[in-house]
Amino acid sequence: MNVSKINRRNFLNRSLVSGAAITSAIAIPAGGTPVSAASHKQSETFVPNRIAVSTYSFFTFRDGSKLTIPECIDAAARMGFDGVELLLVQMKDTSDSALQKLKRRAFVNGMDLCGMSTHQGFLRPDKEYRQQNIDKTIGQIEMAYKLGIPTIRVNTGRWGTSKSFEELMNNKGIEPRLPNVTDDEGFKWVIDALTQCLKKAEECGVVLGLENHWGLGRTAEGVLRIVNAINSPWLRVTMDTGNFFERRYEQLEMLAPESVFMQAKTYYGGGVYYTLEMDYDRIAKICQAANYRGYVSLEFEGKEDPWTAVPKSLAALRAAFGKKQT
Repeated sequence: MNVSKINRRNFLNRSLVSGAAITSAIAIPAGGTPVSAASHKQSETFVPNRIAVSTYSFFTFRDGSKLTIPECIDAAARMGFDGVELLLVQMKDTSDSALQKLKRRAFVNGMDLCGMSTHQGFLRPDKEYRQQNIDKTIGQIEMAYKLGIPTIRVNTGRWGTSKSFEELMNNKGIEPRLPNVTDDEGFKWVIDALTQCLKKAEECGVVLGLENHWGLGRTAEGVLRIVNAINSPWLRVTMDTGNFFERRYEQLEMLAPESVFMQAKTYYGGGVYYTLEMDYDRIAKICQAANYRGYVSLEFEGKEDPWTAVPKSLAALRAAFGKKQT
């Protein structure tokens, strides 16, 4: 008797039995697409948001906390974060070699490089100025691609009529327009400029996240006017919890369905420019209702020592975003 034929026959028999068992656990709807009997229960499984930290949290306000990017990655790993968001202005070396070293450092620490905050401005009648910022943004997209970062924060820019950032904050982000310019003109400049960046964004697989970050992006209505006008999957929203001085939860609720990234402010020790009371349970509930599955990136902006405030912030965000809010 041929042993190989017996083994083959046994294998086929076992396969038929296994296939029948699998088929019995699968419902075939009228459309013909198999759906697991357990799929509905699986779809209800709660998955907590991953928590990242922006290097901004270690850098901006205290001389002793102005860590280098590699030091920020190491600190984030030791503290237990899932990822790191890079602040571009903090990067002293953006050569290809330096970028690949950062990517390796994050990898060996088990950390995602999940986002990058960039700066650009399009609120000027000077077409050459706007083109310079378009070119700069395209370069930032290419940099994110080299780092393996899937999204970058972009801005509308500001009118630049405030004498200082402190003055802008004292006026709750409101500043006068440039003389003889309308908001409609400004929106057109921003929409045209960001549209010119989308080909490179799609080519590199980097989503632009327009942040509620002063200028024409000071309100959710302004952000959505731009995003909806462009109507591209490569331009969505980066939602910052600390940049709304009024109607905070209402505006966050407006942005959440279009958001691909979220920056979460904390103010331990009192804010450097201002302090906002944040109900992160409520914000997490808003995000869950909108099915926001992306990163929550900590931006610590308080006066307390980051070495104590950042771990406390992580614990608070894990507590809010790590459970199903009802």
